[in-house]
Amino acid sequence: MQPFISITGVAVPLLRDDINTDQIAPIPTQRSLKPDYREMFFHRARRGADDALDPAHVLNQPQYASPSILVTGRNFGCGSSREGAVWTLMAVGVTCIIARGIADLYRENCLQNGVLPIELPDDAADDLERRVVGVDGAQPFTVDLRTRMISGPGGVDIAFEISDADRTRLLEGLDDIGMSLKHMGEVAEWEERMRAKAPWLQRALRADVTEIGE
Repeated sequence: MQPFISITGVAVPLLRDDINTDQIAPIPTQRSLKPDYREMFFHRARRGADDALDPAHVLNQPQYASPSILVTGRNFGCGSSREGAVWTLMAVGVTCIIARGIADLYRENCLQNGVLPIELPDDAADDLERRVVGVDGAQPFTVDLRTRMISGPGGVDIAFEISDADRTRLLEGLDDIGMSLKHMGEVAEWEERMRAKAPWLQRALRADVTEIGE
């Protein structure tokens, strides 16, 4: 997993609530061992009844062809825990989601894949949405995880909150196993203490097993 330090790029305004994982990454009729996650990106939502791309959909507009930041509403990523719904955003270049609310399972999947999930209170979200819509993809925004700030045209920097553990995980590019390995020294010390305190726990007793047929 690549570390996330900061991102500067186009912010696309997908200003809807309750966008679920099936909308983000609809499962294709024909399953594949190597799905095209870029093609899967909001596949149905971006198309009309004739399956042609809808030019009015914000994700089909040329200024948002290469987004880096997705700005959206409440309860983003609700529905089933589908990791592909994170991979499909990554496939088009999105590595930061700024929302009024993100579903818990989806938020965890983002963290496991190096995507920064940010939740803003309504007043800050109102300000950011106004600015993103105002520039219409013509100017970039920057999200800096080191300073926990969002900056861009049309206003002052916006602070966001993220736990120290999640911030460390992203800055260092660590998944759950990587986070655990950071504490291997403490684990080894605990094991030594337990070996001295309760040595009987270290012995695995093998019971006699009678094989079938004997």
